[in-house]
Amino acid sequence: MWRLALRTLSFRKDVFAAVFTAMLLGAVIVSAAGALMETGLRGKVPPQRLAGAPIVIVGDPSYPLPKADLRDEDTEWTRLTERVRLGVGLLDTLRAVPGVDRVIGDLSFPATILLGNRPAGVGHDWSSARLAPYELGAGTPPGGSGEVVLDATLARRSGAGVGDRVEVAVGGVAGTYRVTGVAAPADGRAITEAVMFFSASDARRLAGHPGTVDAAAVLPARGIDTGVLRPRIQAALHGHMATALVGDDRGLAEFPEGRDGGENLVVISGVTAGTTLLVAALVVAGTLGMSVEHRSREMALLKVMGTSPARIRRMVFSEGMTVSALAVVPGCLLGPYLGHWLFGRLVADGLVPEVMPFQQSWIPVVAAVATCLLAAAAAVFLPARRASMIPAVEPPAGTVPRRRPLGLVRSAIALVCLAGGAALAVSAAVAPRPPGVISVCLTVIALSVGLTLVAPRMTVAMTEALRRPVRAVFGQPGHLAILNTRARTVRVAAAATPIMLVTGIALANVYLQVSPAGVAERAYVRDLRADVVLTAQTGGLATDLLGQVRSIPGVAGASEFVTGTVFLESPYDAWQGEDGWPARGITAEGAEHVMKLRLTAGTLTGLRGHSVALAEGHARQLGRGLGDTVRIRLGDGHAAELRVVALLSAKAGAETVLMPADLLAQHTTAGLPPQILVRAVSDGDVPRVAATLAGVARAVPGLRVSGDDVLSGPHTERERTRAWVNHLLIGTTLAFVVISVISTQAAGAVRRRREFRLQRLIGSSRGQILRMMGVEGVLVAVIGVVLGTVCFVPLLLPFTIAVNGSPLPSGPVWLYVIVVCSVGLSALMGALSPAWIVTRPRRVRSADSGGS
Repeated sequence: MWRLALRTLSFRKDVFAAVFTAMLLGAVIVSAAGALMETGLRGKVPPQRLAGAPIVIVGDPSYPLPKADLRDEDTEWTRLTERVRLGVGLLDTLRAVPGVDRVIGDLSFPATILLGNRPAGVGHDWSSARLAPYELGAGTPPGGSGEVVLDATLARRSGAGVGDRVEVAVGGVAGTYRVTGVAAPADGRAITEAVMFFSASDARRLAGHPGTVDAAAVLPARGIDTGVLRPRIQAALHGHMATALVGDDRGLAEFPEGRDGGENLVVISGVTAGTTLLVAALVVAGTLGMSVEHRSREMALLKVMGTSPARIRRMVFSEGMTVSALAVVPGCLLGPYLGHWLFGRLVADGLVPEVMPFQQSWIPVVAAVATCLLAAAAAVFLPARRASMIPAVEPPAGTVPRRRPLGLVRSAIALVCLAGGAALAVSAAVAPRPPGVISVCLTVIALSVGLTLVAPRMTVAMTEALRRPVRAVFGQPGHLAILNTRARTVRVAAAATPIMLVTGIALANVYLQVSPAGVAERAYVRDLRADVVLTAQTGGLATDLLGQVRSIPGVAGASEFVTGTVFLESPYDAWQGEDGWPARGITAEGAEHVMKLRLTAGTLTGLRGHSVALAEGHARQLGRGLGDTVRIRLGDGHAAELRVVALLSAKAGAETVLMPADLLAQHTTAGLPPQILVRAVSDGDVPRVAATLAGVARAVPGLRVSGDDVLSGPHTERERTRAWVNHLLIGTTLAFVVISVISTQAAGAVRRRREFRLQRLIGSSRGQILRMMGVEGVLVAVIGVVLGTVCFVPLLLPFTIAVNGSPLPSGPVWLYVIVVCSVGLSALMGALSPAWIVTRPRRVRSADSGGS
């Protein structure tokens, strides 16, 4: 049967070319996703400035989410959003560990030189210069206050040299420093950050976090191995929110964004690979199923000749697996190149830090080959089994087909998938928080599998529903197209099912996630009423700038503005997810001017010190009211007891926690407010106020003046990741759908040569045949799009009504239009192209009459 299978491949190039293309594309994408996943799982961020320290201690951002039952041993972990700093007392504890030679505390803060083209860099204590190490090319180290050492990059960009005086701005405040030296990394090491080194006293003052350090570098004593010293240090860190990093993990101390980059890669690659395998398997199964239908006479003849069903099943299985294997191996070898290109796009889009290297080994390639072959085997199995069940003799007319166990299993699986998908969609609709990427993808996969299993029956019903409209619009070609569609239900279902899937996936993946995020973003921005916004481009804003802004004529009110994420620890919050709650910091004196909030109780004038304002529904769920206290974990790990001073009216899914700006800013990485919101007395005062603030910005380093268009919610970063996932899913699925629809339509048209010739013999013109085929292509596209829309929209309605307050979802309509136009054109192309070729007039050579 293997030999027969190989021989039959050359006679069915159209069908097997489609299978080859689908598996090749699937293997390329799965292999590329594997390369991205390997990079994300390894999460290597090689150290640069701290490379000279074999062990680096940083604050542990891991945070155990509060549990309803403290006896519950299962703990869910999440990650704090701000830098967790170390107390200086921990440095003494580390110095007392046996085998430790020296412990160096590292401080990092943004700094800008107000000279030349104003180059920005990162300020550090000179004691940390030995960790790279840095070597002085000229001059001396900073010996006291008011002295600085520049690295070669900053010295070149600013044009400053040894002995020059430069103004350096940190946190919106400029100071004059004398350049005592110019340093460069030893041995020509590459360090991406431009740095400047200050004296110990200046570094502590400029960092703005007294009594803490950002990281601690541990240098072992001579002869002490890192593997021996690390367990001792871990033991000394017990009870502290700190962890010891070695190897490439030390780079996370310099570039903490590497953690998010690795997680983004894992999410994007995992979802993309899973959906690609599912869609590729469905395309292969549908294409081979159509091929088996066309070969029913061949299978019957083989049975008449005495071939057993097992051998027929083995032949069809061998055909599909041979073609799949020929496509999977080169596809998986090409995948890493696509993975490297996608990695570059993710870096350019800011989802992955530049310092994270792309890593590729043989493991993802081998895993991709095995996974794709398993998916191909699962896809080929059902068509092969169907081929073995074709009877040798057609049953007499009127015979009722016997219900087979496989049909019952198929119906049961379809029912379970549809019910599970509906349950997931409804649970997402009633949930207080937006659904995550994994939840939405599980919903889409469950519904896709269920709809695929019932697609033939739905296609029959849809064809009957379109019968009269098609006949009325297209006339005789429409009548013939309806008859052909009814006679070829399996082929039409094989072509319409992928269209249905991509339409549903486009609806679900985009609108189930964009709707809640869009509502939350609009609610977030709608609550802010700033006419002009002052934004710190590096670090934060000076503490005395707010009073200066309020004194400007025409300013009705101004307030500092800070955003962050907090976690509620007590009382237990059943609504809280792993992302915590978005928090906004505002100054009480200007809150009523720059924020448009509807208070149901309390007042924002009391938003001072350790206080908080909660959404009314959220406070009711917590069982808290005015004057009660809640325990909140801030973004840097600090816990605070806050008193509720106001209750806000907020829509479900758009709840926020309102806090004093100085309290929230103190526990962010920058440590200072990044923005000031300014409200003018009237619209006529806005240009004058903006012009005055522009003059202030020119005098204050690192300050930018803009309108309220710069305001964005805390959902931006997560939505960028979700947008990448959605666009990859839809683009990948659309590519498979185009392949499937074109191949299915083309294969069906090519095998209808006799029908076309008979139509020509009875007087049909070539144009009439092409119009008929065009109507069939439109029918396939309409059936797929309508079924995909009708089946998924009812599941979207309760969700969008709960989130938006209306049945209309939020999201880009153009994406849905692109999907519909693409599948429609592919259906037309697949139907018309082969019909155009088959119905071409043949050239007839006149025979030579010879000696007649």
